[in-house]
Amino acid sequence: MKERHMSFRFYQNKISINKKLRHINYVFIFLIMTVCSVGFMTLYSVENGNIDPLVSNQILRFFVGFIMMLIIATIDINFWIRWAYVIYGITILLLITVEITGSVNMGAQRWINLKFIQLQPSEIMKIALVLALARYFHWLNCYNVKRSLYLIPPLTMIIAPVILVFNQPDFGTAIVLTMTGGVIFFLVGVQIWKFITIIAFGLAAIPIIWNLMHKYQRQRIITFLDSESDITGSGYHIMQSKIAFGSGHIFGKGFLLGTQNHLNFLPEKQTDFIFTTFAEEWGIIGSTVLLLLYTMIIFYSYKMSLQACSQFARLIGLGLITSFFLYVFINIAMVTGLIPVVGIPLPLISYGGTSMITTLFAFGLILSVYIHRNVYISNNI
Repeated sequence: MKERHMSFRFYQNKISINKKLRHINYVFIFLIMTVCSVGFMTLYSVENGNIDPLVSNQILRFFVGFIMMLIIATIDINFWIRWAYVIYGITILLLITVEITGSVNMGAQRWINLKFIQLQPSEIMKIALVLALARYFHWLNCYNVKRSLYLIPPLTMIIAPVILVFNQPDFGTAIVLTMTGGVIFFLVGVQIWKFITIIAFGLAAIPIIWNLMHKYQRQRIITFLDSESDITGSGYHIMQSKIAFGSGHIFGKGFLLGTQNHLNFLPEKQTDFIFTTFAEEWGIIGSTVLLLLYTMIIFYSYKMSLQACSQFARLIGLGLITSFFLYVFINIAMVTGLIPVVGIPLPLISYGGTSMITTLFAFGLILSVYIHRNVYISNNI
């Protein structure tokens, strides 16, 4: 029985491209395309009924990312375990490059100017970190997972990019990287008391973190605690966001009829606050439908990932979709005033080249995990 099972797994390694494409979950593809279409439509409204430049650029990025997603989906899972550490190392070097020569926009140094695109390495790190942690824990047996000494390398893998991203400053992405790493630690069986210990150290370090934060970041937290303390300054963003949400009511004002949007009261309406732009025009009903679409994408991703036979593949899928969930949750909680403003885009909808392409790249990996769910991970890595 073992030999028969093993031969089937090796057979999957040799499956043709056509058969791989037929094994793609096309309901999942449809959900992704639908959410992206909502993004195009919302950007069209942001541009007051014009396609250029936001919509045309975003469609081009989607097309590139979509083709990349299908290609990634057909690549054997052994390729990713072989190159996981290399991808992680290159991304760390890109983050260091940002620190040295990165371009500055709105007070943040997060991008590398490649002329045709502003590359944001912190977005790539969402994928690179998951790949590196998945490879490390794939070869680690259950006994060693419980030994603290063996947790030092993966903790270092998390801490290094978090420090670099935090310094850009990009507090939101630093939080997502930390939480994604924490989820992977939980999935591989790290004891709960170790999480409690790390959280305790984190709470004790709050005064240090507070002093390391930029003034505007501290002000955002103060504004969150008292949103009316500075409604013309740091509280302006969230106040206008709440007004837009409230004015949308149940059914919304209608497509292209959002006043907060078109009268330019709503800041960052094409990026961080795009969900507010959508909610003003489509109301609670439209917002609920969009959240259901996100929920279905997350559900299918978890379902596909849990079917993988190898630890490496499962951790890739679960880690990447957890990161996606965190981005959706934090963005919507942020623009509705449930948490402080941290500058997180809404995946597949917010305007941005690196975010769109890396998100679709991540979905390509999740599809690859599903297509190659019975693939044997070679020991010759």
